[in-house]
Amino acid sequence: SELLFDDGEFVPAMSTVLEVLGSARKILQSERLVLNFMARMSGISTLTRECVLLAGGVRVAATRKTTPGFRLFEKRAVYLGGGDTHRFNLSDAILIKDNHIMILGLKECLRRAKDKSSFTKKIEVEIESLEDMLIAAKEGADIIMFDNMDPAKIAEGVDVLKKEGLRERVILEASGGITLDNIKDYGRSGVDVISLGALTKDARWIDLSLEIENDEEWRAKREIA
Repeated sequence: SELLFDDGEFVPAMSTVLEVLGSARKILQSERLVLNFMARMSGISTLTRECVLLAGGVRVAATRKTTPGFRLFEKRAVYLGGGDTHRFNLSDAILIKDNHIMILGLKECLRRAKDKSSFTKKIEVEIESLEDMLIAAKEGADIIMFDNMDPAKIAEGVDVLKKEGLRERVILEASGGITLDNIKDYGRSGVDVISLGALTKDARWIDLSLEIENDEEWRAKREIA
């Protein structure tokens, strides 16, 4: 087999991306699995690239909304599209979510997180109000995620952090409800990262097909090329 394009390279419509020479029976037995895999991953990379171009230089990241058993491949597709893979699993970082805050309160969640975490592991807090944003920044969170918050509200939060002298202490992430239609607005809000479950959850498959040629046709095309 021969790859005609590198991973992550732009591919024009109607292009041949891979040539395979071998037993017709074995090729046809593998056809659907290979095409499904390539179409799915190419769709993720394509959507990621679109988002990266629209985000205005802000880092675009995936989430853990991946197909069971395919996370490694789907995250790689995001990477090849120019995106960030974010966390692969729960142990990659400490994420304090709304349910944790509801049970313990934000300050207690942060206290326990700092007490139990390694110096190599970041603590991220998912916030739904600017009040919690300030608490998270003052109590030592490394990353603040604005969850399902509109761009104008996020921009307001960024200004508050600047006035309090806290902006440089934290990485700011926007997540929730972000699409191709509004990602530009999130890119202008002042965050460092935009994360979208849509990169893996909503990506459309790229149309790929297998075309069989006999040896003489294939060799003639190679000689012309």
